[in-house]
Amino acid sequence: MNIASELRQLLSEDIVADDAQTLAEHSGDKWFAHETPEVVVFAHSRDDVSKLLRFANENKIPVTARGAGYGYVGSCVPIRRGIALSLMQMNQIKEIDFADAIAVVEAGVITGELKRAARSKKLFYPPDPASFEHCTIGGNVATNAGGPRCLKYGVTRNYITGLEVVLANGDLLRTGGRVHKNKTGFDLIGLFVGSEGMLGVVTEITVKLLPLPPARATLSASFETMSEAAATVQQIFAAGFLPSSLEIADKFTLEAARQDSGSAHVPSGNAHLLVDFDGQEETVGVEMQTVRDLIKSRKPSALEIATNESDCEKLWALRREFSNSLRATGLTKLNEDIVVPRGRLVDLIAFAEGLSVRSGFPIACFGHAGDGNIHVNIMADRYNREAAVRERVQVALDELFARVLEWGGVITGEHGIGLAKKRWWPEASSHVARDLHRMLKHALDPNNILNPGKFLD
Repeated sequence: MNIASELRQLLSEDIVADDAQTLAEHSGDKWFAHETPEVVVFAHSRDDVSKLLRFANENKIPVTARGAGYGYVGSCVPIRRGIALSLMQMNQIKEIDFADAIAVVEAGVITGELKRAARSKKLFYPPDPASFEHCTIGGNVATNAGGPRCLKYGVTRNYITGLEVVLANGDLLRTGGRVHKNKTGFDLIGLFVGSEGMLGVVTEITVKLLPLPPARATLSASFETMSEAAATVQQIFAAGFLPSSLEIADKFTLEAARQDSGSAHVPSGNAHLLVDFDGQEETVGVEMQTVRDLIKSRKPSALEIATNESDCEKLWALRREFSNSLRATGLTKLNEDIVVPRGRLVDLIAFAEGLSVRSGFPIACFGHAGDGNIHVNIMADRYNREAAVRERVQVALDELFARVLEWGGVITGEHGIGLAKKRWWPEASSHVARDLHRMLKHALDPNNILNPGKFLD
């Protein structure tokens, strides 16, 4: 069967592509694995998606849905080839309603554009993955994306009140809606959020919005050691504060940023904290002043405060570029978004330092100190060229994940499992949980056409 020819007849000529460049552009994400699909379909509507899935299901052709391709675990790599289904053309913000405090958007809307559109209406969409200027809301739903603000506000799942999903057989499911509370039947929204495109293709999303906080302040502090910075995090919580964001970064990460963007833009010291508060002007001012005094008492090597949106964003620009700065070192960056119980933060930092010595790889740690979701990045030279290097990385990751699970943590907090963490899925879940996943998958996708080859296979 010539899949591209069949799809051009079924759909339309202009949304089906099988030229070499388009196929290559849709063969992977930000992880290193790639596989070339046989054809790419740029859906313009749910009807396109429905017709495509009905055709693919009848002919047992794999379909891998994708947004902007900014994932970190190979979730949208079409490992079984078949059809790459791009939702990037479904990018309309259909509605933002202040009275109902919701937005209705198509899956291909860029997350940053949704945030700005909400802000223009004095509303607030809190989830802020580091790639929010590039990633799509549909991709955020697929991975249940988080970000720095999930400390105070929660992750993507906490803001989805309604979904339109095309099932594997082409049927259209609508679940939830415009209301902020709903207990009608099972939590089908929760089932699809975080399902990595394996249970259905999300085409439209209704998100809950919050009132826009009128004030914001950011504190940037540097310390000589990561243990000092981690201990400061615990002290902030012990004093009764809940920042909207609380981020940490280690020496290797900061040095990479200095090399990439110049030392003038990076604070001094070997460890860095970013603390964000938002709310009413009076309360934000009091909270920031008190936390500043608390941090000052710990004798940081640098301390800076921003009290308006533009200045806060200047401090945050450094944090949002950490991943790019680490890639600029020329080393392969293996980004592991593990999560440990918050009380294990200091232990995790010490363990990562020891693992770096034992493995011989530099390890860069940064991320969401407030909720224990630290991005532990193994930085490997010649990773793609030498099998021996890849084997040593696997040994180091085995040790990292074993310790995280031993502490009651999890192997992924935001990025998902995809291909990158498939090896550790059995250790990270019970046989009962794995069987239940397979039962759900078989019930919704009996022919296994949706994103096959990932952790359920």
